[in-house]
Amino acid sequence: MEKQTNGIGRRKAAVTRVIITKGTGKITINDKDYKTYFPLVYLQNQVERPLKIVESADKFDVKINANGGGVKGQAEAAMLGIARVLVE
Repeated sequence: MEKQTNGIGRRKAAVTRVIITKGTGKITINDKDYKTYFPLVYLQNQVERPLKIVESADKFDVKINANGGGVKGQAEAAMLGIARVLVE
């Protein structure tokens, strides 16, 4: 993977812009830790899912900018955005 890779995820009214860089596994959404932004465990799991599937949860830092929709839509849009970046 290059130094920085970008992607976009959309779900219903939610749009997320995802930036992935090499790092230690830190995930931030709108400059907050994803566990603070998504207090429900199943939403946290959705955001983590693409990284766990490719077994690289601790190899990349993920920065997400989420707009629109509700928290569930934003979590699903983030999941799609991360998956799209990992496929590149």
